Amino acid sequence: MTLMIGIDVGGTNLRLGVVQYKVQCNETGGQVERAELLDEIRYQADFSSFCKAHQNDPEQAWHKILTTIAAAVNFVRAKYPAVAAVGIGFPGFIDPHTQKISLSPNLPGLSNVDLSTDLSALIALPVITENDALAAAYGEFATIPQSVNNLLYLGLGTGVGGGLILNRQPFQGQHGVAMEVGHIITVPAGRLCGCGNHGCMEQYASASGVSLSYQEASGEHCSAAEIAARAKSGDQHAMAAYSLAGESLAQALAHILKVIDVTDIVVGGGMSAGWQCMQQAFEQRLDQDLIPALRGKVNVRISDMDDEAGIIGAAMLAHSKL
Repeated sequence: MTLMIGIDVGGTNLRLGVVQYKVQCNETGGQVERAELLDEIRYQADFSSFCKAHQNDPEQAWHKILTTIAAAVNFVRAKYPAVAAVGIGFPGFIDPHTQKISLSPNLPGLSNVDLSTDLSALIALPVITENDALAAAYGEFATIPQSVNNLLYLGLGTGVGGGLILNRQPFQGQHGVAMEVGHIITVPAGRLCGCGNHGCMEQYASASGVSLSYQEASGEHCSAAEIAARAKSGDQHAMAAYSLAGESLAQALAHILKVIDVTDIVVGGGMSAGWQCMQQAFEQRLDQDLIPALRGKVNVRISDMDDEAGIIGAAMLAHSKL
């Protein structure tokens, strides 16, 4: 039995959990990995706004991120001193060879920073960094039947991330940018994205994208959660913002499935709480855009793990790599 700390870093939230990892024997005598979340702590850490405010001083922003995470880890370790390592799911492009964060579109200014090395020096524990959506995909995969070998995860948050489990293994890609689905262009020459391109899907299907759609139509800035509440009450601008989100997500997913052809898709992240506001538009557009050979063969479900998938997946990835 091993204790790990799993961390899910978001644009506006920091979530930590203590994960108990153990290997058990199943009924056939084989070994099965199990991970149990023992404790969870959440912080309001608006790294996204902080990075935008300090774009001309990325070192200050990076120091703030490091010290905030280190303080949170040390707080948890005071209660669980037996923790062996830390796994972090971070929003950005993670080089699979060096573990460096080459770019984080939703945390502007960060470039080629080494979270694993820098944080390890502060907390005196091994640290493994992985893309946040891939970590969540791994966490989701750990809870499904062993007969399933492939899983696609779509995380709707400040941005939109994607993670792929292929033949039971997390797929990073050669340069660490595999499944950056939020940056599939769905609106040519559309909104400017943090990645540098225009019209990326996450500019419409993320929480920030929904807020922007609503603001453009109504002139009022609201959170995605508030817009979802207004959509349920019949606000036409709110309903349109979520419909656009659903259509953009489905359009991107249809293209993805033409390439990787997997059956099981899980949608998670904070924005998925408003799924019913976008579900109809999503399903109609997905059925329209899928190639006929895939229609009726795709299982899309909403995560029932709340925010635990990213924490558990990060901890399990750290354990497997260490």
